[in-house]
Amino acid sequence: MSSMTPELEQKYGQLEKIIRGYGSAVVAFSGGIDSSLVAYVAGQVLGNNALAVTSGSASLKRTDLALSQRLSEDWGIAHQIIVTDELSKADYRANPTNRCFHCKTSLYTELEDITRAQGYTHILNGTNLDDLGDHRPGLIAADNHAVESPLVEAGFHKSDIRALAKHLGLENADKPQAACLSSRFPYGTAINQALLAQVEAAENVLASYGFSQFRVRHHGEVARLEILREEFELALQYQDALQSDIQALGYRFVAMDLGGFRSGSLNEGMGSDDGAIPVVNIYP
Repeated sequence: MSSMTPELEQKYGQLEKIIRGYGSAVVAFSGGIDSSLVAYVAGQVLGNNALAVTSGSASLKRTDLALSQRLSEDWGIAHQIIVTDELSKADYRANPTNRCFHCKTSLYTELEDITRAQGYTHILNGTNLDDLGDHRPGLIAADNHAVESPLVEAGFHKSDIRALAKHLGLENADKPQAACLSSRFPYGTAINQALLAQVEAAENVLASYGFSQFRVRHHGEVARLEILREEFELALQYQDALQSDIQALGYRFVAMDLGGFRSGSLNEGMGSDDGAIPVVNIYP
């Protein structure tokens, strides 16, 4: 267990105080480290008055779904899996720039129903201060449904979350960021369950070869790989196998992005006429 700085200790105490003040809460829990910290602390301070809820819809990786189940069991917090209806919505499947608004609206509507039916008083998410500067239409949905963001209120940045998670011994403290699978598609590219599964399978290929942080961006017949620059050499080492394995999933071309891994890269160029992203096809 790592030590805490006085500043982090103060933020941790404030987070506990804020969550304890809710009395009871349902936590939107994806298995990522942000919502994990909220769920863990809620379980610790609220006990049986806390419930973690995970949407097992197709936009969540199966590995993250399994992780959410295991973590909830390890922490002793009640856990419920639901399947939200975003893929049934034409506005979501069309993948507009506010896609996340439709997804989070589906999620928070379900959580509101659970809150009312099971007697909880608040809905919590894992939004932190670093999220507030990005293109995140889901924050509007959170406001519309009066969702609380205790990490924001307690002054947590992403670095604080990881540091506290390490101190608390959470096994996913170093888990790479894992946005929903729908974020792998350029805005305006229609999404369906089969395409989400194709992208997930391609990312599972990268995981199997030992890449640590990555995205497979879907561009029709092209799978554009975003990996850490320090792992470019690994991609060249396995280039033939990567091409073969990913093409077997239905892609015609496999390309590597020279810019390397960038969370939210498909938001680049929004509001600009020049949103070009450097891409090179390294596989003949």
